[in-house]
Amino acid sequence: MKVKILFWIFAIIILLFLVVPVLNILTGLPINELILSLKDKSIINSILLTITLSLLSTTIVLLTGIPLAYIIARFNFPLKGLAEGIIDIPIMIPHVAAGIALLLSFGANGYFGEILKKIGITILDNPIGITIAMMFVSAPYLIDAAKEGFKKVDVRLEHAAKTLGAGDISTFFSITLPLAKKDIINGALLMWGRGIGEFGAIVIIAYHPMTATVMIYDRFTSFGLTYALPVTTILILVSLAIFTIARFINR
Repeated sequence: MKVKILFWIFAIIILLFLVVPVLNILTGLPINELILSLKDKSIINSILLTITLSLLSTTIVLLTGIPLAYIIARFNFPLKGLAEGIIDIPIMIPHVAAGIALLLSFGANGYFGEILKKIGITILDNPIGITIAMMFVSAPYLIDAAKEGFKKVDVRLEHAAKTLGAGDISTFFSITLPLAKKDIINGALLMWGRGIGEFGAIVIIAYHPMTATVMIYDRFTSFGLTYALPVTTILILVSLAIFTIARFINR
């Protein structure tokens, strides 16, 4: 058997494994029930809340994570490997454990929680808590993608810009960032999607207001699969639409 044919067989197997569950969800809800669900304000508000907070968390990490990614990509410094390991910790630990860790740090008795309390902010059952949870579990996707994007940029181009009189900031925004843009956008999309799908860390910190994933869990455990299916279907349809459009624009 030719290697090409063997690879096609394996490719089809994994594609079927990935697509069949999604198709079962998308075809499992009758059109009339889907239309009725689209009129359910609690479902729509939950999905809008999820998308908005995930976008907010992605924006915050874009502003703070890109400098970190650039430093790691361009400079050698003591404990650099440790810093890269710390970035990837949220990917490795169970997300329920991540929620507990965030609760200990940002909760009422945590170190950051004490600071937040002084300015009148609490993360429990608060959109701020949801945003923090989304940031923690999904930030590595954006930072790692930006880091790889910066590594692909030829350092000689930056040096050439500087010899022509450009400063460090000007070089970064006119040369480095545009050339790494595609990887950064892909990383941002991955982070945004990961935030939308997050459940474990969020449910520990904020059961209310309900994100879409928490609502799916709540309806499934309270009423069964039939009641959870509308939220699941709409969330998947909205996510597919958003990411298809975003990928098209990025290209």
